[in-house]
Amino acid sequence: MTEYVDYVGYAASFFVLLSFLMKRMLQLRLVNIVGCLFFIAYGFLLPVISWPIIITNAAIVSVNLFYLLRTKKEA
Repeated sequence: MTEYVDYVGYAASFFVLLSFLMKRMLQLRLVNIVGCLFFIAYGFLLPVISWPIIITNAAIVSVNLFYLLRTKKEA
């Protein structure tokens, strides 16, 4: 049962790492959001809910969404 939780954590790490390889800001933010959402799920799936993981990644998702919406309004 805990094995799938590890896979969620690995997926989260993979997407966040992948986001650092993106050259375009839009791609970077979208891929990073996916990674952060996986980390949020991971925080909830751990045997003891990890609020630091959840809160930090929710904040990062919020920042990414803010800048994505700001960019869209400017275009």
